[in-house]
Amino acid sequence: MSPTIGNAPLRPVTAGLLRVVLATACLLLVPLVAMQFTREVNWTGSDFVVAGILLGGTGCAWVLLSRLVRAPRERKLLGLVLLGALLVTWAELAVGIFH
Repeated sequence: MSPTIGNAPLRPVTAGLLRVVLATACLLLVPLVAMQFTREVNWTGSDFVVAGILLGGTGCAWVLLSRLVRAPRERKLLGLVLLGALLVTWAELAVGIFH
């Protein structure tokens, strides 16, 4: 018998989390490659760590929370809330919009 939440069977999260890790790594390659060709992009190691945490954390939250939310409308709302939180956090860290 497979594990369930309520009456809904749980899907393995391994594949979803692997996709998040790969997508995060690919996105982080963009500034890494850009740094090789221009001085306009000047990221430090901590910039990569913070970006990885933001992107990976948001992706992992989506994978895990979307398993609990079955209704398509609610999943879209969840995605928008996570995306909004990511963008507000990114903007705050980049330019300090609330400072």
